Amino acid sequence: MAKTAAFFDIDGTISREGLISEMFKKMIKYELIDPSKWYEDVEPAFTRWDKRVGNYDDYLQKMVDIYSETVQNTNSFHILYIAKRVIEQKGERVYTYTRDRIRWHREHGHRVIAISGSPVELVREMSEKYGMDDYRGTVYKVGPDGRYSGEIIPMWDSESKQCAVLQMAKQYGIDLSESYAYGDTNGDFAMMKLVGHPVAVNPTRELLAHIQKDDALRKKIVVIVERKDVIYRLNMETLNFAD
Repeated sequence: MAKTAAFFDIDGTISREGLISEMFKKMIKYELIDPSKWYEDVEPAFTRWDKRVGNYDDYLQKMVDIYSETVQNTNSFHILYIAKRVIEQKGERVYTYTRDRIRWHREHGHRVIAISGSPVELVREMSEKYGMDDYRGTVYKVGPDGRYSGEIIPMWDSESKQCAVLQMAKQYGIDLSESYAYGDTNGDFAMMKLVGHPVAVNPTRELLAHIQKDDALRKKIVVIVERKDVIYRLNMETLNFAD
């Protein structure tokens, strides 16, 4: 009998903070990243986003590029240690809605799976913390010497997440028409289209714009916005952007 699954993005969907940004800060603390990389490369992009005159993805991309550059030739032991510390300290800074949905799916016997663009070391720790059944994250490959080789298998883009969902549906005998997908950015768009119950959590404007153009997805998706102590459910059929 085919199983029901729930696929969860992590950053911005479960976690209220980007885990890669917390990883970046820890790597500065442990002197794996030169602080000048923050002040010269990342902080300007962060400041623009913080003032709402810049794009969050630009800020995130800066961190990802420096992270990728830094981990090359770094012993994987250091990254594993930092990932554990990040989740120990920040793993409970999550949205009430998705935390409760994870619990609901587990209570109903659904297979719960994390699919995230964050480094797989972080995704693994977060998945274990919330009792998930499996996970996929961006893989920074480790060579035979225990150091990162520089080769990357991404999981931050829509196509990669789509492939991951299809692969796990085959692996676990999952009925996608009865399954759920939770995400917040356009990188989650394809996996949302695959399932019968897609949920956009605090979605970006870009994701909402793509949903509006897709008749089938627009009719079945649930849009959730959590702000302060209130959880809102929006109707895509009547949604208007306030410019």
